Amino acid sequence: MSEERIVRRTLDTLRPGKTDWERLDRMTDEDIERAVAEDPDAAPILDETWWADAQLVLPEPKAPISIRLDREVLDWFKEQGPGYQSRMNAVLRAYMNAHRKAG
Repeated sequence: MSEERIVRRTLDTLRPGKTDWERLDRMTDEDIERAVAEDPDAAPILDETWWADAQLVLPEPKAPISIRLDREVLDWFKEQGPGYQSRMNAVLRAYMNAHRKAG
C-alpha cells in the first residue's frame, strides 16, 4: 500500500461521529424497545420467551492427531500468535469446502 493513501489521525483530529449520544442517554428502555420494534432491519429483542425456546448446540470436539508438517509451515503459523492450531484448522476447512463445492 502506498504511503500517499494512508491517512493518519490522532484523538484530537478524529472526525466527529453522527451519533447523538445525549439523546441516547435520555432514552428509556421502553423508547429503545419501541425503536427496535419499528426498525425492519433490527434483530428481535432477546427476551425470556426467546431464550425459553433456545437450544444449546455444542460443537463436535476436535480429534487429537499427530501430523507431520514442514518446520517452516509450522513456524509461520506459530509466529501469528496464540490460536495457531485453530487457524490451521480454518485453512484446512476452507480448502475442504472449496473442493466439496467443486466436486
